[in-house]
Amino acid sequence: MKIQQVLSALEQFAPLPLQESWDNAGLQIGLTEAEVSGALLCLDVTEKVIDEAIAKGCNLVVSHHPLLFRGLKQVSDANDVQRTVRKAIKNDICVISMHTNMDNARGGVNFKIAEKLGASATVPSASPATVLSGFPAEKIPMVQAELPEPMAAQAFIARVKERFGVKCAHCNELLERPIKKVAICGGAGDFMLDEAIAAGADAFITGEMHYHQYFGHEQQIQICVIGHYESEQFTSEIFQEIIQKECPGVKTFIAEAITNPIYFF
Repeated sequence: MKIQQVLSALEQFAPLPLQESWDNAGLQIGLTEAEVSGALLCLDVTEKVIDEAIAKGCNLVVSHHPLLFRGLKQVSDANDVQRTVRKAIKNDICVISMHTNMDNARGGVNFKIAEKLGASATVPSASPATVLSGFPAEKIPMVQAELPEPMAAQAFIARVKERFGVKCAHCNELLERPIKKVAICGGAGDFMLDEAIAAGADAFITGEMHYHQYFGHEQQIQICVIGHYESEQFTSEIFQEIIQKECPGVKTFIAEAITNPIYFF
């Protein structure tokens, strides 16, 4: 099985036209005609991740966040990105990233968050989901999850924290009505707050939100911000499911390295 076949399977699930204009998803480093010795799946590509790929005998790393997000003007040891690029090239490791195309894909990041929450995901009728011109794929930046049964706000937040291993969630005041419909946008998803409200959601889960956006929504919607890494940590499971289904025989490993740069003390 060649790396190109794995790349094609991933891009068939989350086509590159679904990515945002500022993004850089897809092939990052390497030659796709090489045979796959194993695929290491991760959220971020760091030197530790490349070391883990080497140790596990993997010549392919599939990440959510792109290693090459902004252009490089040199490849030396000046920073962590350059050192990671050099190590990947030196060890013939191919790097592929599925970023906002996976965020916007049906069955992608937000659907996985709903699954981990124990809820069924749908596309809200008020969602700005659009069909790309000339391309048979719908861009879905947010999903709405239906909880199995209504929950009090405090119990809902406790469930979110438990399911995502969150020590502290950033929330507005507790909603006084039961929560049943939950809008979800992983990562830096605060731009979808107004759409979540328009969709009639009782709660909104995302990874990051600016301070001033918490104002003015008391008793309108329960905001629950759990951290960028925490909200997207299970994306590697999507990669694994795709590869196991479309590329049987390819060994896959979910990275053990924890790449979250944020600590709580």
